Amino acid sequence: MVFLTSLLYTSHMLKANRSILPRVSPIKRHQRKVILGIALLWTTIDFIFFLWQKFIGVLPDKYYKPDINFTKEVLVREVSVFIISLFIGYFLVYVLRNYLRKSSLWVNLLVKTLLLVLVAFIMTFFVYMTYEWLIAGRTIEAALEKFQYNLLHKRLFVQKMPEWVILFFFTLLAIEVNEKYSRGVFLNIMLGRYLQPREERRIILFLDLKDSTPIAEKLGHKEYFKFIRDFIFCISSGFMENDGRIYQYVGDEIVVWWPESKANAQKAVAALLTARKELHKQFNRFKRKYDTLPEYKAGIHTGTVTVGQVGIEKKDLVMSGDAINTAARIRSACTELNQKYIASKDVVDLLDLKEWQTESLGLIDLKGKNQGMELFVLKI
Repeated sequence: MVFLTSLLYTSHMLKANRSILPRVSPIKRHQRKVILGIALLWTTIDFIFFLWQKFIGVLPDKYYKPDINFTKEVLVREVSVFIISLFIGYFLVYVLRNYLRKSSLWVNLLVKTLLLVLVAFIMTFFVYMTYEWLIAGRTIEAALEKFQYNLLHKRLFVQKMPEWVILFFFTLLAIEVNEKYSRGVFLNIMLGRYLQPREERRIILFLDLKDSTPIAEKLGHKEYFKFIRDFIFCISSGFMENDGRIYQYVGDEIVVWWPESKANAQKAVAALLTARKELHKQFNRFKRKYDTLPEYKAGIHTGTVTVGQVGIEKKDLVMSGDAINTAARIRSACTELNQKYIASKDVVDLLDLKEWQTESLGLIDLKGKNQGMELFVLKI
């Protein structure tokens, strides 16, 4: 009872003091999720692989001794794998990506190849030492001597290396593919889901910079590019926090999508609010660095799109259809109608907004559409 009361009080105090606690940015929260996902995935795969090896009887004899506690053996092993996976995940997501961001391709390949070998060695060493020390009961010195002997005379590293190399390789591949096509796409590509065109219902959001031409003329090409890069980095966090999948960047324009649902329609609107909040936090920085404050406009629509892989020399994952064209026209209508956020009636029907949060603009003729379309201003 005392514990429960203390827990409730602590929870209440955390909520009450949330405003004074340091806030983690959406990008860092996403990176932490990726690190945790890597650790959980590696631990799960190692656990399954270990059980399979024990079942078919290919593990060393020490794992079959009757005096060994199997539950303790597995627990120590997987806790060890999980801890070291967290460190490796941190290195991959934070350190390596930042370090190699401005490096040439050959440097990237060289570093990652050496890292493959290093990770395999670290995993083999860490798992071996925890077993010898915590399960077999040897001293650290004795465990190190035995590890050195097995490494030099029994090819321990060569035997254990393939498992960790394969895991590390596919983890790097998944990170690279998800960076190229957005989160969650790696598995679909691996399974060949988009080799043939597929129809899907998606919520599509087009967002671009307001008054981009005057800003470009003011800053010049090079500074304008830096301005756009900072602008996109800043507002992308809003979409990441609300599960938006970034489809593409075109100049100062961002295209984001969500699978169609009421919950995701709410997330699309929440993403605009979060992006605006993140942008406001950086206003002083933009003012100091560029003497310009960025603003944006956005159009949202939902409908059926066709998704599939195209290209021969350069392959890409392409989304096409009337829905994406209409979303682009709605974003253009923001400029013509002098509005910041406009959504189609199909999107508004998915949203659970108050009557005062939307305002009908009536039937609007959009370029390329044969009939007028009812559009709504989002007062958010």
